Amino acid sequence: MSVQIQERGTGMKVNVIEINPLDNVVVATIDIVRGDLVSLPGGVTFPALSDIPCGHKIVRKDIEDGQSIIKYGEPIGQARGPLKKGDWVHIHNMIIEGEK
Repeated sequence: MSVQIQERGTGMKVNVIEINPLDNVVVATIDIVRGDLVSLPGGVTFPALSDIPCGHKIVRKDIEDGQSIIKYGEPIGQARGPLKKGDWVHIHNMIIEGEK
């Protein structure tokens, strides 16, 4: 199932979910192709830097190497190297909480 919400008054289709305003990632509600605009509620957009599968995390603000990745308002892991807004976040570029 994919979810794309037409935001009132903007004409933009929101293609991600912001779970908590403290999060530095959002979650794709559809498959997003590199170069597509990631559209947040409120009309904020930025390009996807890679192909991002539905249900996966996308960086919404730059994250430094070793900095916490925040989802649900809580740290879920740390960045493996710097992550830029629009990057796909998955096991290839994050250390999951509790891993050594």
